[in-house]
Amino acid sequence: MLMALEQGVKGGVWFSLIDKVWNPTTLRRAFERVRHNGGAAGVDHVTCEQFAEHLDIHIEWLTRALRADRYVAQDVRRHWIPKPGRTELRPLGIPTVRDRTVQTAVRSVIEPIFERDFAAHSYGFRPGRGCKDALRRVATLLATGSTWVVDADLRKYFDTIPHDRLMARIRRRIADGRVLALLESWLKQGIMDGLAHWTPEAGTPQGAVISPLLANIYLDPLDHHMAASHLEMVRYADDFVILCRTEAEAHRALALVRQWTEENGLTLHPDKTRIVNAAEPGGFDFLGYHFERSGKRWPSRKAVGALRDHLRPLVRRSNGHSMEAIARRVNPILRGWFEYFKHGNPLDLLKVDAWLRMRLRSILWQRHRRHGVGRGRSHSLWPNAYFHQLGLFSLAAAHALAHQSARR
Repeated sequence: MLMALEQGVKGGVWFSLIDKVWNPTTLRRAFERVRHNGGAAGVDHVTCEQFAEHLDIHIEWLTRALRADRYVAQDVRRHWIPKPGRTELRPLGIPTVRDRTVQTAVRSVIEPIFERDFAAHSYGFRPGRGCKDALRRVATLLATGSTWVVDADLRKYFDTIPHDRLMARIRRRIADGRVLALLESWLKQGIMDGLAHWTPEAGTPQGAVISPLLANIYLDPLDHHMAASHLEMVRYADDFVILCRTEAEAHRALALVRQWTEENGLTLHPDKTRIVNAAEPGGFDFLGYHFERSGKRWPSRKAVGALRDHLRPLVRRSNGHSMEAIARRVNPILRGWFEYFKHGNPLDLLKVDAWLRMRLRSILWQRHRRHGVGRGRSHSLWPNAYFHQLGLFSLAAAHALAHQSARR
């Protein structure tokens, strides 16, 4: 079935897809992906584990409901989470496990239809692509002379996608009315935020399984517009940069993007959209990295701040756990962060290591009934070797080991 979808059909429009969605095998595989991804319960308070306990019953019910057009999407539970490295909060929509399963089934059926035509420089939420591919492309373009950069920011993109225009783009490829009705119902799902309830008139909820694909579908014409204009854009979801060889070309690119976004119901953030010369100090941030000086990169301040915010609750001075237990809790976080930022400047990794050891020395200092934080004399009492013996993961040591192995 997927092979047929990838090869396309005459005229490029698919008329009969719903039978692939309600197929019990498709739904069962979709739930396994939902369970693998984890996530909280929705408004019905049913967790993945509870759904799995009666999986056969749930799959049979969904199959019958979808076949008979009786499936109705439930409300989305709104949850607010901190923006990385900031005090602001961003909304996260949490559909029920049942709705996430159906969304995953629909996505598995329609994604190949759109994937075959997506632009090469789009990297976000696509099979076989990821952040590192986008970062490598940016580094390559900078290193080969495209140092004038349009650093663009779409203001509240996921919340402002026009429903009618999005559905019009989907209808260019899909003519199955039942699948279209499902997609439209998810766009108009009610939102529950505490006691408040409303129906969105634009946007697609961040956190919904289907949202990343819908977001890519809406921006795909921009991707092709930039390519046809011979401009090097690198996009990851709603985060993108355009790398140019001259300042004049960068201004032309920004003008084209501004015109396209205005014509398509979107807005460039006036304070966050700018043109920079990455060959000079200052640079720009993209996908957690800071780029400048023609390709050099390191973790951005925001990324380092987000890591510290993540670790801070685990290393408070009032922490009652043993040092060994604390190390076991922070190590997975450090390893995951290093896996993404291991290409950065080792000096930045050293600073994070030093900050964490300072926090741990402060815990020990307080336990010995001392005042202040873990600096000065505490270094001689608990040197770096002490934390090495604890098994505390060191970003700098991991970086040195990775580069030593690469040289071999």
